[in-house]
Amino acid sequence: MTSEKSNLMRMDNVGIVVESLEEAIAFFTELGLKLEGRAMIEGEWAGRVTGLGTQRVEIAMMVTPDGHSRLELSRFLAPSVVADHRNAPVNALGYLRVMFAVEDIDDTLARLLKHGAQLVGEVVQYEDSYRLCYIRGPEGLLIGLAQETTHR
Repeated sequence: MTSEKSNLMRMDNVGIVVESLEEAIAFFTELGLKLEGRAMIEGEWAGRVTGLGTQRVEIAMMVTPDGHSRLELSRFLAPSVVADHRNAPVNALGYLRVMFAVEDIDDTLARLLKHGAQLVGEVVQYEDSYRLCYIRGPEGLLIGLAQETTHR
């Protein structure tokens, strides 16, 4: 076993492609994230990074209250969206869900349901540690909510 140090510093953000930035921003703001900024990403350099060639993408960066995690919401203007995984089941290969830790899962769920969220299964208790649920958020995005029920 080597004692080499990793060059990894942190996970910077998770990216989600959406049709409506406004709806997604409103939903994630209600969840508790803050809009950090919006920008149009375009130009030759952007297409070289993504491999998409010429592209125009409007992004909104959302940040968690602790400032450590970010969610990058992207709306592609060009090229056109070519696949749609938003309503894939939880066990689909390569599918991503984002899990958020919340203080009060019942209150959070009630607020998000008013923004169109739908409970996937039910809120469950995992051992003595967490209450958990999955919801479908804006545009069918799969989101997990977890409330710690024991303090370590």
